[in-house]
Amino acid sequence: MADEMENEPEEKEVKDNQEKPADGAPSAAGSTGPVAAPITQSLGKLELYFANGRKLLTVPGGALSINDDTRRLLALFSDGSFLVAESHKFDGRVLSFEVLARRKRINILKPVYLSQNELNAIYNYAERNVADADADEDLDALQMQKDFVNVIARAAEKKVSDIHVVVADSTQIMFRVNGMMSIEMEYNKDWGESFVRAAFASADISDSNYAQNEFQGAQKLGSTPLRGSKGKLMLPHNVLAIRLQFNPIAFGSQYLVMRLLYADDNPNGSGDLASLGLGEYEEKLFYRLRAVPTGVSIVSGPTGSGKSTTLQRNMIKLLQEKNYEINLITVEDPPEYPIPGARQMPVTNANTEEEKDEQFTKALSAALRSDPDVMMVGEIRSLSAAQLTFKGALSGHGMWTTLHANSAPAIIPRLRDMGVETFKLGDPELVKGLIGQRLFRKLCPHCRKSVKEMLDEPAVQRLKVALGDFGIENTYVRGPGCKFCGGSGIKGRMSVPEIILPDAMFLELIIKGETRKAIDYWTSDLGGRTMKDAAIERMLKGYIDLDEVERWCGLMDQRPVY
Repeated sequence: MADEMENEPEEKEVKDNQEKPADGAPSAAGSTGPVAAPITQSLGKLELYFANGRKLLTVPGGALSINDDTRRLLALFSDGSFLVAESHKFDGRVLSFEVLARRKRINILKPVYLSQNELNAIYNYAERNVADADADEDLDALQMQKDFVNVIARAAEKKVSDIHVVVADSTQIMFRVNGMMSIEMEYNKDWGESFVRAAFASADISDSNYAQNEFQGAQKLGSTPLRGSKGKLMLPHNVLAIRLQFNPIAFGSQYLVMRLLYADDNPNGSGDLASLGLGEYEEKLFYRLRAVPTGVSIVSGPTGSGKSTTLQRNMIKLLQEKNYEINLITVEDPPEYPIPGARQMPVTNANTEEEKDEQFTKALSAALRSDPDVMMVGEIRSLSAAQLTFKGALSGHGMWTTLHANSAPAIIPRLRDMGVETFKLGDPELVKGLIGQRLFRKLCPHCRKSVKEMLDEPAVQRLKVALGDFGIENTYVRGPGCKFCGGSGIKGRMSVPEIILPDAMFLELIIKGETRKAIDYWTSDLGGRTMKDAAIERMLKGYIDLDEVERWCGLMDQRPVY
């Protein structure tokens, strides 16, 4: 019984001795009017139970789902009238139902006892008139919508980047905070399946129907109420949108991943790249790329590496530097963050990946015909999108985009693998900027520890080989946690990029597959700096720890691997 009804993520305990309203008194939900006691005075007429629009919530197929065994013991009406078979007045299932109904904030009055035959007659009457027994509002659906909003609100308080909902024998909800996954909540399987369906139903952009055994994507906008909520249920104010990915999984039923997109904490300074963790060196290189009128600049990295945020901040900065006198058009699937002053074109009317590629190509072609000065392509996912991006550069536009690639030098081989012609990739007039980045966890400055306290650790020995005593003196590791970081030892994340402004020699070496020579040429002749060097600089300033550098950039006593 508890498994069937317990779908409320609030963790408040309900006291068994909770005071119940007296007969004839308004319920907790504010319901007034006739209650169960007056109804039972005329048991000869079953119609009286359903007078004044009352609905039997516990009828099979009704608003409350309970099993047949429990249904033989009790009945609950929409006005809170609660009928119990007298022979089962002390049955634990009845008491459990009452407590859980109150926990779910369902209107329920003091029980009225009647014979088993009378209870059976009520259900027989209701089932014969099932068409009239439909609830005006699906209480389960409404409750799951509330659960959905509650989970999002709880995640938003912790600045969770992703919520993972895994439905198998039970349901696990995991939060990713600062790149780290942890189990936050656990519920039963039925609750999880209802939650996933409610999440799909809440989306503003989605397929027409939910298909449990298919891969589906959707998006929920923070500025719109949940469907069916009559405008009452909204996402937290700081959640701009949610990207939802629904996946079938083996040894389970559903796997939902929700990416939370937040509004800028400081909208007035949203073009400030320094707030992302970029230093003076990187800001100068980005400035040079924004000053270039034509060509392609590409930001790369894996999922969750901050590519979209870096791109958005650069576009805002570009518009500010140009006094908003240019036409900046974006093509995104879907738009994630607002860019004031830009025309952001969403890709819509697409369900399958093939349709998305087709619609994305159409939107990109339309943008090129809309008199742009600069264009931002949300992501290069296909050869057609790559070709149109380079076409925009060839026709005299500045093009900015993102790509899934391991590093800045790896962007060229990735595009070549997609099918972009070599003559385009080897032209420094077309390829203007190659950027790779990762998000590194920042140390809490209040509880971080010096590596001098752990000189025998292998990582510290590697640090000494690489940087000597200077590295030992200026490097810190994650501390035990404190009140300032919530006990995690981590205080947010920062971007650590590598930026290449390539010339013809660098591009030629990369295209020939001589990556190591290209890297050496970039760092020596072009004055470049690898991500590992950028990370070490931040490590020596105490921003990130030794383990985080080795996690993303390889061991300290090794050369960067590309």
